[in-house]
Amino acid sequence: MATAVANRPEGITSLLDTDLYKLTMQCCVLKFFPEVQVTYSFTNRTPEKKLNRRAFEWLQAQVDKLEHMRVTAEELDFLKKNCPYLTPQYLAFLSGFHLQPSKQLKLSFTPANDTGSAADVGAFRIDTEGRWLDTILYEIPLLALVSEAYFKFVERDWSHEGQVDKAYSKGTALLQAGCVFSEFGTRRRRDYLTQDLVVQGLCRAADEARAQGWTGKLSGTSNVHFAHKHGLAPVGTVAHEWFMGVAAITDDYEGANELALRYWTATFGEGVLAVALTDTFGTPAFLDAFRKPIPALDAGPTRAAADQPSKTYADAFTGVRQDSGDPLEFVATMRAFYDAEGVPGKKTIVFSDSLNLDLCFKYKKAAEAAGFQPTFGVGTFLTNDFTEMSTGAKSTPLNIVIKIASAGGRHAVKISDNKGKNTGDGRTLQDVKRRLGYTEREWAGGDEGKRW
Repeated sequence: MATAVANRPEGITSLLDTDLYKLTMQCCVLKFFPEVQVTYSFTNRTPEKKLNRRAFEWLQAQVDKLEHMRVTAEELDFLKKNCPYLTPQYLAFLSGFHLQPSKQLKLSFTPANDTGSAADVGAFRIDTEGRWLDTILYEIPLLALVSEAYFKFVERDWSHEGQVDKAYSKGTALLQAGCVFSEFGTRRRRDYLTQDLVVQGLCRAADEARAQGWTGKLSGTSNVHFAHKHGLAPVGTVAHEWFMGVAAITDDYEGANELALRYWTATFGEGVLAVALTDTFGTPAFLDAFRKPIPALDAGPTRAAADQPSKTYADAFTGVRQDSGDPLEFVATMRAFYDAEGVPGKKTIVFSDSLNLDLCFKYKKAAEAAGFQPTFGVGTFLTNDFTEMSTGAKSTPLNIVIKIASAGGRHAVKISDNKGKNTGDGRTLQDVKRRLGYTEREWAGGDEGKRW
């Protein structure tokens, strides 16, 4: 069963135990949408994996602890030095910020057979409601806690033994092959200790890469807490949530991609946090916005089109992130787009969708052949890779997500490059598809119930 380690951390120990892009998005929300009300929905894409009563009670206790967490002076110092794009106004806000789960969250558990036993297994819900500004930081810790609860109390036939060496081996393989990659595994990690051990192993591999002169690079981790703890760069830009929220608030799906990009550059400046996520409403709709010119920053996001400079978002952004659909098709699409738009320079493609070693090597080769600089955000493959001790079979992770469900009183939806990742209210999804002329896309490799 799961290894017991005396006095080891569990659950969430810091408000910064989250992905960087939650902070960058919260910074934008503070600037443009500080009073907007939102809701979030939880989905378990592996519904056969259920919590038992003991796991649920542990989860509730861990959620309750979130109310008492604050960003420390040392953590704020780290953010000021390592994330200079976070505005002074935002850092001042964050210094006094705290979550209020007693008011903003509701967790419920429905056992299949209610005997009152700790072993009773059942379905569970997590509902989140409040101001976007106040609730945006729940997603990552909640997902990490659900995974930890499950593997702490339900599936326990595994051990932490060998996790450092396993991560070192994977890191070494990536670095020797010349891959630039970061650790992206917080949301579906097995538990806190696992991610800590994985980052230790990756840092060891990075030290060897420098000593050996390998061309690959560990660029950092998306987890701000572990970046601080292990002396790494916190990495990340934006999530689908930003585009979904802007679209729902404005009810302007035709213009939402461009408006979200406009607010983003108005907050951070051109060329800062400049990897664009393309697939919130399908990549074709995004590229229609990506080719548009950027308004002058001093004019704000309502600058008239006639006054805009000629630089486009595609010019200003250093690259794009691929997160759904066929990655090889995406490489071809982006090559054709940049060529048609006459965009100069070597752009980056960040691959972040259910990666392993073989896929990183495959996508690296394709992206480089097309003239791109590939980088990789590797997640669950690093932080939830275990075998059952009794059988040697793979101990499969949960595939769980939390998405913004409404903003400003309207449903928020996502229609990606693979319909298995579509989320949100069915009627709204159909309406948005009609408005955007969206063509439903399905990728043979995109069964979300079997990908992590």
